[in-house]
Amino acid sequence: MAGLLQGKVTLVTGGGSGIGRATSLRLAKEGAKIMIADYVPDGAEKTVKMIKEAGGEASCIAADVQFAEQVEGIVAQTVKTYGRLDCAFNNAGIEGKFSDTILCTEENFDRTIAIDLKSVWLCLKYEIPEMLKHGGGSIVNTASIAGLVGFNGIPAYVAAKHGVVGLTRTAALEFAQKNIRVNCVCPGVIRTPMVERAIDGGGFTEAEVTAAEPIGRLGKPEEIAEGVLWLLSDASSFVTGHPLTIDGGWVAH
Repeated sequence: MAGLLQGKVTLVTGGGSGIGRATSLRLAKEGAKIMIADYVPDGAEKTVKMIKEAGGEASCIAADVQFAEQVEGIVAQTVKTYGRLDCAFNNAGIEGKFSDTILCTEENFDRTIAIDLKSVWLCLKYEIPEMLKHGGGSIVNTASIAGLVGFNGIPAYVAAKHGVVGLTRTAALEFAQKNIRVNCVCPGVIRTPMVERAIDGGGFTEAEVTAAEPIGRLGKPEEIAEGVLWLLSDASSFVTGHPLTIDGGWVAH
């Protein structure tokens, strides 16, 4: 039986660790050909190795997605390697530095917005034209529960992720009749290197974070991967502009 993404060429940014790695592995298992873009080459190469060892097909490229020429290069390299672009998971992001709104530095705000929001726009800008050449495609952006509700101490991150949700909806409307679907996932607190850094730097304990999760535990990257797979695949063919919340009930408070 063919996989849900059999033969689909899929670009994953931030695929060298965490949610990006787990999702790359899951998509490859469903038959996708994966191009991984990551700021950390070693992480991307390790993900490629894991995919190949599992019998999948993957390549990688080092890139900083806050810069237009590098995002354009990622998309061009994907097409050069695999001939087309069918799907994309625009996932690269950072947590930024912890501080309240009035203490947040301009440097931190600008960098967080550039990597967490501007990069998503750049990815859409260069991915969508390639998809249009082949009749359409499917895109998933990584937002966050911080794109749906506010959080103390991370104003730039919250602003960026709210922006990702809005950008997702706008692009979805613009290309709905051109066979391109654009959705986003809104993860809760997922056990990733980024979340571990955030817990260390945020002045709270893992036990406190876990207690705030209605389901009583942190999420797993693989649980986000399942949502991304569904949104990228034809199983969600009537879904576009949707922020899929995968959060153990956090925003249901």
